[in-house]
Parts: sequence; structure tokens; C-alpha cells
Amino acid sequence: MIRYKKIRGHKRIWKSIDNWVAQNKQLDLEYLQSRQREYVKIWIQPFGNISILNSEFAPPKGKTRRKLIAGLLEIHKHWKQELDKLNKPYYLKIWFYNNDVSNSQIVCAIDDCLDFYENTFHKSEESKPFPNANFGLEWEYRHNENHFTIDDIGEPDEYYSMKDFLDNKKMIERIMKNPKTRITKHTDESGKKTTYYSIRYSDVWLSSVPS
Repeated sequence: MIRYKKIRGHKRIWKSIDNWVAQNKQLDLEYLQSRQREYVKIWIQPFGNISILNSEFAPPKGKTRRKLIAGLLEIHKHWKQELDKLNKPYYLKIWFYNNDVSNSQIVCAIDDCLDFYENTFHKSEESKPFPNANFGLEWEYRHNENHFTIDDIGEPDEYYSMKDFLDNKKMIERIMKNPKTRITKHTDESGKKTTYYSIRYSDVWLSSVPS
């Protein structure tokens, strides 16, 4: 069971959110045109810190959550204004994680990378309505998945201990047998066939601007 640590210094966190928005709301079109894709994550301490001793900070709530959502919308608005100046198709979406909004991000792409992110999340036959006010956007429900293959089991000498190897082997084999696991097969250009075992670990909603 994960233990959540108490968050202190809320005023400092709110100031950090304001700074994060100010630093990221201006999209660098020159950089985008050279790289053809760009994103911004929520880099706000203490959210996103690596879990230590089976404890972590709880997802943002209350005013902190509201400020993060407002920040995502503000950056999205400014990026859209810049992308519209290009007069060509573009991908621009907020990837919204309702259970932990600090995992959310804004992503855009153009030209050869226009479809780069289309298969990032699994489009399930299941449908869930967006769990908040729609913020003036349309939202599409997707599954965020972890993907495994039998090669991920590895060999015992790749681990610190035999226990680590056996624990990982047991975990992957359990996923492979789970009736909720989505199984797909892929053949690469060399003819190598790989079976992927994909298991949902969170819900995510993708935004789009109403037409």
C-alpha cells in the first residue's frame, strides 16, 4: 500500500505554477518547425518525484488542482494561437489525467510528425464521459497502457538477485494470463514476430477544439 506524504508550502507551489505557465505559454515556432513536435509537462515540485520507501505525495487537490488545470488551458490557448499562424494542419491536444492532473501534458505536432501521437493511447470500445466541466473543449476517452513482451522477463544474470528475477517473471506471466490484457501481434520489417501484452493502468482524455 502506498503511503501519501503531507504536502507543505502551498503558496510556494502556487507561485511555481504561475512561473511554469509564464515560461511555457509561448510556443517556439522556429524550434517546432525544425523538430516538428513539442510538448510541455507539469514540472512542479513535489509532484512527479520518484517514490521513496513506498511513499509519495498525493495528487494535487483543491486550489492547486484548479490552478494546474487553468495553467494547462492557458498554455493550450496560446499554443493554438501560434499554431493557427502556420496556416497548415497541426496536432494539438491536452492529455488529461483526471485521477492525477499533475501527469497531464500538452502536445503538438506538424508536418511529418502530424500523426506521430495518434497511437500513443489505445482507443477502447468502452466510453467514459469527461469527468469535469469540458472547459470549452471536446474530449475523447482513451486507455493509457503498459506494454510487455516475453523478452521483458530477461535472464537471471540481468538482475541484482534471483528473487528480483523471479518477481519480475511472475509479474509478467500474471499479466500475460490476465483476461483483461489486450494482446496484439506485430511483425517488423525483418520478419521478426512479437506478441505484445498491454494492460491499462490509467484513464486519459484527449482534448480537441470544437469544429
